[in-house]
Formats: sequence, structure tokens, C-alpha cells
Amino acid sequence: MNKRTTEILVGLFVVLGAAGLLFLALKAANLGSFTNGGTTYTVQARFDNIGGLKARAPVRSAGVNVGRVTSVTLDAQTFQGLVTMEVNQGILFPKDSSAKILTAGLLGDQYIGIEPGGDERNLAAGDVITQTQSAMVLENLIGQFLFNKAADSGTGSAN
Repeated sequence: MNKRTTEILVGLFVVLGAAGLLFLALKAANLGSFTNGGTTYTVQARFDNIGGLKARAPVRSAGVNVGRVTSVTLDAQTFQGLVTMEVNQGILFPKDSSAKILTAGLLGDQYIGIEPGGDERNLAAGDVITQTQSAMVLENLIGQFLFNKAADSGTGSAN
């Protein structure tokens, strides 16, 4: 092989490596939508505590991605977190479905989990999911555990 062919192959390898890194970075940041750009419908849910939920977080049901969070705002009237999400058009959830903020793994990213209900009517665009469960904040759980341990040790030594 002559020098020019070698330089072209190395350049092609570098371009492919850069494209692979770009793809990996977009997927890791949950910014690349490389799935079908199908139509969606928008639903909302109110939570007392959204934890670390962010826009573009996945919406899952039974572990399968069914949509994406589009915005997280504060409702000025109820002072709750208002989460707006887009759900794939082909997936219809009953009106009495519930939404939970869950965590992927022990310290992973948070996402919305939708559990289908049993109603015969389905959610439509603009509907609000009324049955919600807020995020479990790890710091609050540790604080409660330590407080309970301190309270238990305080009552045990009084006898």
C-alpha cells in the first residue's frame, strides 16, 4: 500500500470513530431520538415531589419506553410539580392509570412509570393522570432511618 491509501484509510477510521463517539454521547445524554418519529399525545401529572426528574426523561410501562417527559414545571396554584409527557400514539392507557417517579437502579436517573388501570375509557391528549406517587428521595429516607435509630436507642437506655 502506498502512503496516500494509508492516509485515506486512517482518515476514514478517525471519521467513523468521531461519529461513533457523537452517537454514544447523544444516547448517554438522552438527546438523540434515533427511534421512529411517530406521533404522540400529551398527558400531564402532578407530583408533590419530583426529585431529580428532568425533561427528556423516559416514560416507561412494564419496562418498555412508551414516551418522554417534555417539561417539568411548578404549578403556581397547587405548588406541586407539573410533569408534561408525550406518549406514543399507538399506546393507549386507561383513564384510571397511575404514574410513579421511579429510579433506574440505586442511584440512577429518574423516569416516569405508568401502571395501566382497568377503566374502559382511555387517556386522551390533554388529560391529567390523577393517581400519582412522588419520587423517593434517598436523603429523606436516610434521615428518617437515622432519626428512628436515634429514637430507638434513646428509649432503650431510659429503662
